[in-house]
Amino acid sequence: MTGIRLGLLVIAVAGVLIRRPGVPAWGAPVSMVVVGLALGAFGTGTVGDALDPMAEPLGFLLLAVPLAVMLDRLGFFTAVAARIDHHRHLHLGLWIFAAAVTTLFNLDASVVLLTPLYVRIARRHGLDPVALAFVPILLACFASSALPVSNLTNLLAAGRFDLGTAMFASRLGPASAVATAVGYCGYRRVFRETVPGRSTNEPFDPRALRLGAPVVLFVLVGFTVGDAWAVPAWVVAAAADVVLVAMTRRVPWRTIPWGAAALAASLGVLAASASPSLHLDRVLGGTGSGSTVRIFIVSAFGATALNNLPALLVSLPALGANPGSRLWALLLGVNLGPVLAINGSLAGLLWLDTARRLGVPVDSRTYTRVGWRVGLPALAAGCATLLVTNRLLG
Repeated sequence: MTGIRLGLLVIAVAGVLIRRPGVPAWGAPVSMVVVGLALGAFGTGTVGDALDPMAEPLGFLLLAVPLAVMLDRLGFFTAVAARIDHHRHLHLGLWIFAAAVTTLFNLDASVVLLTPLYVRIARRHGLDPVALAFVPILLACFASSALPVSNLTNLLAAGRFDLGTAMFASRLGPASAVATAVGYCGYRRVFRETVPGRSTNEPFDPRALRLGAPVVLFVLVGFTVGDAWAVPAWVVAAAADVVLVAMTRRVPWRTIPWGAAALAASLGVLAASASPSLHLDRVLGGTGSGSTVRIFIVSAFGATALNNLPALLVSLPALGANPGSRLWALLLGVNLGPVLAINGSLAGLLWLDTARRLGVPVDSRTYTRVGWRVGLPALAAGCATLLVTNRLLG
């Protein structure tokens, strides 16, 4: 059965990356789970064991994207961007804003909401829309490690090893901040255009800031302080959703990412069944700086080749019950690595679909060309910062 389990995982990942038009991303993984159950490659017990640690992270995913969408409908993001829009350091302002949205709400919400917004800003200013369209997806890689809620990979690891916000902020916050800063320097080197002297006078509702800011503050406090009171992130997101539904008087049913949740759940089941056969403990073992660098490189390129979610899910069991600093190297690698290839993360595939729908001329080759030039220095800086952080914190 070992070969069958591995084959099911490979087919599922290939189905995600190479899809026919009209076939959802979750189609192949869910089908492979059904096939695996039918063939007896794994049982319902394996499915339950795989899904149990994913319940809270997936619950947060289902609630967080509608949260960001309702803030957008309220006009909050447009109002904030309009304030940035008048700043002479437009690119830097938009970079910082995308980093904040990614860190606080998660990378998928950042890509979905900010890509159309940034393309609109670029066209108002007469700038290259490709340049500003790249900002959200680059920050989806660089700024998605600092908090558990920033990335589904973080949530999965936090649930498995019972890790809180303070631990993530202290261990991965510095590396994420440095990668974000170095990434900005690389981004400005690749896209050298300047902002025209004219500004835009497109109106926005100032009430959106007054209404949305308290919700954002509540979410920020809830995510950071909630750990001390054992309040899960999905509970904070649910409470904020209730408030925003009352404000907008609409329930955004269509924005709930059921497909992404099904994709994550099915890949989780397949990865859990296949991971014992991969013997990754040999690759992910060891201690010291050399081990940290090796795990970071392997996980970064593993995410690039496989997609970061299955790369993480097959790796977590190999870390054992006490992963120590190896976990931070693994997470930083699978979070930063997708900057090198469009198939490295679900957010990358989502960004590509969004950008094309907006008429922005991008493809996988464009992404790879920009990603390697901007991403490699950021990956090196992030890994170096992690080594320093490990040395200081032990």
